[in-house]
Amino acid sequence: MADPAQLSLVVLGALVAGFVNGFAGFGTALVASGFWFLVLPAPLVPPLLVISAVAGQIVGMIRLKAQLDWRKGRWLVSGGVPGVPLGTAALVAARPEALKLVMGLVLLAYVAAQGSRAAKWRLPPRADGWADRLVGFVGGVLGGFGGVSGPPPLVWLQLRGLTGPEARARYQPFNFAILSLSLAAMTLAGRVTPEVLLWAALTVPLSILGALIGLRAWHGASDTLFRRAVLALLALSGAVLVAQAL
Repeated sequence: MADPAQLSLVVLGALVAGFVNGFAGFGTALVASGFWFLVLPAPLVPPLLVISAVAGQIVGMIRLKAQLDWRKGRWLVSGGVPGVPLGTAALVAARPEALKLVMGLVLLAYVAAQGSRAAKWRLPPRADGWADRLVGFVGGVLGGFGGVSGPPPLVWLQLRGLTGPEARARYQPFNFAILSLSLAAMTLAGRVTPEVLLWAALTVPLSILGALIGLRAWHGASDTLFRRAVLALLALSGAVLVAQAL
């Protein structure tokens, strides 16, 4: 039986993470992990994160289907698919602290760079290609490990100078595909236990509700507001990951 404090943090994490997912197109695992690792047994959290993230992604895929572009996201997806089983294997065999620390430091370094002259850096215009596939592979590994597939393609697409809607058209299909595959991989690895499913019965409806609210907020947001919100999310996520690792 969950105590009130535990239940409150699980509910709050599901709602906030769902909202962020709906608003930004990613972030369920990054945001919810900051709540759920505090009150749930660690082995339950990664599969619960992925289940809730997939639920939020489904909402976004349905509501934004006319704005998403699988063709432009195919390089990210094709690179991410082989990374998922590697990430899941790492989840089963290794301690997560090192990967969390590296990912958290990368996120914090990127956010810090946005406050310096590096904020104006943009890569020369280029067609989608092998570099996108490599970024997708990194996202696939992180997705298979703990549902953290979104930041690598988001950072990459921002460096390429894409607007919020242009980037989302690519990375939302990527996140949906990679998180769905991650859920299948975790299920095959025996990580989706009856206890995980019991908690998911609570978190999934709340994640969907939060995603619907986040999508409504995103439709009224400017590109500048979108970028600032994403940077705030990355800073928060990086700090949470580093704190958890240490």
